[in-house]
Amino acid sequence: MNMIGRPPHSNQKTAGPRQLRQSNGAKGVLSVKFWGTRGSIPVSGEEFSRYGGNTVCIEMRCGDEVLLFDAGSGITPAGFAMKAEGTKKVDLFFSHCHYDHIIGLPYFKPLYNPDCDVKIWSGHLAGQMSTCQMVQEFMSPPWFPVGPKVCRAHLNYGDFHAGDVLAPREDITVQTGKLNHPGGAIGYRVEWGGRAVAMITDTEHEPGVLDAEVLKLIRDADLFIYDACYVDAEMETFKGYGHSTWQQAVRLARAANAKAVAFMHHAPWRTDAELQEIDRQAAAEFPNAFSARDGQVLELVAIDA
Repeated sequence: MNMIGRPPHSNQKTAGPRQLRQSNGAKGVLSVKFWGTRGSIPVSGEEFSRYGGNTVCIEMRCGDEVLLFDAGSGITPAGFAMKAEGTKKVDLFFSHCHYDHIIGLPYFKPLYNPDCDVKIWSGHLAGQMSTCQMVQEFMSPPWFPVGPKVCRAHLNYGDFHAGDVLAPREDITVQTGKLNHPGGAIGYRVEWGGRAVAMITDTEHEPGVLDAEVLKLIRDADLFIYDACYVDAEMETFKGYGHSTWQQAVRLARAANAKAVAFMHHAPWRTDAELQEIDRQAAAEFPNAFSARDGQVLELVAIDA
């Protein structure tokens, strides 16, 4: 399926989609890097060393263009990497503004680079609060010692409503959709170079029902990234928390003809051993299903870029 899996470290095997192959002479690549795949709170320790402990931050590069999704603690290493390589332009999209998805924002290095353009987008609070207001309230006392005025980057904001189709850069289309989460959340579908990657976090499914909004966003996607915080057996205990399961991800992927599905927003108590067991069970049901981990990179060769 023309997807290349690259591990975060040269001595570590990639746990990712099967049937991967290198493609020569590609015009471009849509790459996905998981800077943070944990949900709720960051974690650390030996039991979490393989899959990682940073909260949600996903980078998508469409050729040379950089898009980020959420600013959990994973955005901190992302920012250092972008500073080192001299990134000058970033679009950052929020799924929503719960702490685990925005806690890393003040520590994102490009915000303090006067040569960098950063645009922050949100739509989950459309009609209630603008993206600018959200950032100003989060980066202010008593929650944070200084406000966004300390940011030296050219900082801009984008507001939209769920269902809007965005065009943040030339040849990049971003479809949006409303997700089922307390306080609201937005799902995204990025299309570029004939490829499609969907980012669906945080959302709660109704048992026995496939969310029509999610199905629309993931239809025929090359990669579908999904909130798999729980397993089916835990859903009754955590009803109303706004999260889903890896089993539901597989059901959705099958129904929507998605090519591969990456589980993320791992529960903070979910150990490496437990995630490996989930991978084993999921692979038996859907060969291209896997638990994403911090530092993992996947690449999709563009087919019409």
